[in-house]
Amino acid sequence: MTHSTDAHGRERPALWRTPPTVPGRPRADRRLLLAGLLLVVSLAAFTALCLSMPVPMADMQVYRAEGAAAVDGSDLYGFTVTEWNLPATYPPFAALLFVPTTWLPVPLLKLAFMGGNLLLLGLLAYLSCRATGWPRARGSRWVVVLLAMALGLWLEPVFQTMLYGQINLLLAVLVLWDLSRPDGARGKGIAIGVAAGIKLTPAIFAVYLLLTGRRKEAAVAAAGFAGTTLLGALALPGATVDYWTRCLFDTNRIGKVWIVDNQSLQGFAARVLHTAHPGAVWAVAALVVACAGLAVSVRMGRLGREAWGVVCCAVTALLITPISWSHHWVWCVPMLILLAAEAPRWALRVAAVVFLARTLWIVPKAGDLDLHLAWWLQPFASPYPVLGLVFLAAVALRFRPGSPATATLTAKGRPTRIARVGRPQRSEPAVSPRD
Repeated sequence: MTHSTDAHGRERPALWRTPPTVPGRPRADRRLLLAGLLLVVSLAAFTALCLSMPVPMADMQVYRAEGAAAVDGSDLYGFTVTEWNLPATYPPFAALLFVPTTWLPVPLLKLAFMGGNLLLLGLLAYLSCRATGWPRARGSRWVVVLLAMALGLWLEPVFQTMLYGQINLLLAVLVLWDLSRPDGARGKGIAIGVAAGIKLTPAIFAVYLLLTGRRKEAAVAAAGFAGTTLLGALALPGATVDYWTRCLFDTNRIGKVWIVDNQSLQGFAARVLHTAHPGAVWAVAALVVACAGLAVSVRMGRLGREAWGVVCCAVTALLITPISWSHHWVWCVPMLILLAAEAPRWALRVAAVVFLARTLWIVPKAGDLDLHLAWWLQPFASPYPVLGLVFLAAVALRFRPGSPATATLTAKGRPTRIARVGRPQRSEPAVSPRD
């Protein structure tokens, strides 16, 4: 408490202390307010769009049917739902997690999925900022998170995830949270194992941990995955046998590999070769990309560039998986934040345009036209695998042995967490510790 004097010169206590002026604080507060307003406007526009058109959330309804099958003991892999006759494609453990979706009516469940995915988008942006260490000021970081939520809603993979009622954001958050924990942290790797138990693709991050020398964490991830498989077998033994002996190898259950919806290397190869079954060409290409992509990601991890290593690993997984629907590419959020933090501005702009443009939906695709596209339409039909290949190649070239970027890192020694390489760090305004 401070003191002041009255009209007669007598000292009196002040009711509160005038806060000291903090240089840059009004500017930081103003940016936070503007980012929050932009998020409100973005949400309003997104809500209006959803109210103006049907939003069936087909994938959410599959999850609900899986949960119902787990409860009533019906054939988990024998049903199809919605007008598109969609079957269950995830391991039995996922069906156990989907049981709570049966407790709500569909309209309320849609709202829950929308709200949950929005929060997960914010959490994914926050974890991405924490992994890159950018921005350094806490207040500026929250500005980036709010902007990422406002703009991220309109990125095609995120937008489709919201409309389909998908769980892609949840899986990305589990993986990124786990990998952003310090090495040696208790239970590190368990979230990766659980994510792989829900959907197999995240298992590649356990391989990443193993190849970067973190054998304990890789073992924990493997144990987590084994635990989910055991739980599924105990609760749904028949479905477990059916999944691991039949459904896992039946790619026809998932969908046609050649349609533009599939933004994996196999879909790209099918459309370029004008064949529904790219066969050996795709298999060889996938093997080469898997080895090269993992080599790049492991190199970045060993150099202490964990954020780059994780994103490269995610891109590799999305490329080599037989089917990567466009909404699986929600790893565009960490990629864009990483590029904003450490890459030239033109790289960020190009990547943002690719994920915003939706070119895959404007090429001729009625019937089997996906298989008969002209050569100049191929990049527009397969924007994500093209960008993914370019991204991996660019990282490999920038951090190749003997390059200036690699020399800078090795001269400083391996960082304990994240070392910043790229364009110079932007100067941040002075802020208070509470900002």
